[in-house]
Order: sequence, then structure tokens, then C-alpha cells
Amino acid sequence: MAKRYELPDAAWDLVADIFSEPRRNGRPRADDRLMLNGVLWVLCSGTAWRDMPERFGPWSTVYQRFRDWRNRGSFDQMLKRLHIRLNEQGLIDLETWMIDSTAVRATRASSGAGKKGGLKNRKTMHSGAVGAA
Repeated sequence: MAKRYELPDAAWDLVADIFSEPRRNGRPRADDRLMLNGVLWVLCSGTAWRDMPERFGPWSTVYQRFRDWRNRGSFDQMLKRLHIRLNEQGLIDLETWMIDSTAVRATRASSGAGKKGGLKNRKTMHSGAVGAA
């Protein structure tokens, strides 16, 4: 059984060819599945790369592998493959649409309004006064 945020065997079998690269001469490459599990752990937990558990290997190696995969488009390929698989199994309802949004309140000052009762925009007020004189 896979640990939290780690791919189970069936999921790895589905995407293994996307993330695995052929072995070259030189230093042995760290296990791709372990590296992917490390990437998923960091992305799902929201922690910093440096705080990743040691069981995934050096954080810098996992981060470098993440960057390589991102630049190659490996994650996009994985999502496309998952989408196709779920659609073939009838698990995607194409008639249902959903838009996710979040309302975030901003302060008055974030739009340049200034504090309540104060000058609205000091820059504008000063430049207008100088231009009028």
C-alpha cells in the first residue's frame, strides 16, 4: 500500500514510461518513482523543498528532476493520459460544468484609494498642484 501522497503501483504502471528515462553510462540514476513521489509529497503537502523527508533522497535531486519533467511537459502528458483513461471508463461527465472561484477582500489602499478620510492619491495631488502653479 502506498503512503500518503505517493503513487500506488497501478498509477505508477500507467505513467512509468513518461517519467522513466533510459539508463546512460556514468553514475546510476536515482529511482524515478521515488523522485516522483518526492515531488508529489512536496506539491501536495505545501512544504518547502528543503523540508522534504529524507526517504525521497536529496531535496536538490528531487527538485532538479521536477524541473526537468516540468520543462519536458511530462506532467501535461500525465494529465492527458489520466483524462483519456477516465473518459474511457465513463467517469467524466461532459455535461457538467463547474467554475471554481474564491472571493478575496482587498484593502482600500490596494487599489490606490488611500486611507478613509485622507488624501486619495498623494502622487496625483502633488503633481496636479505643481502643474497648476
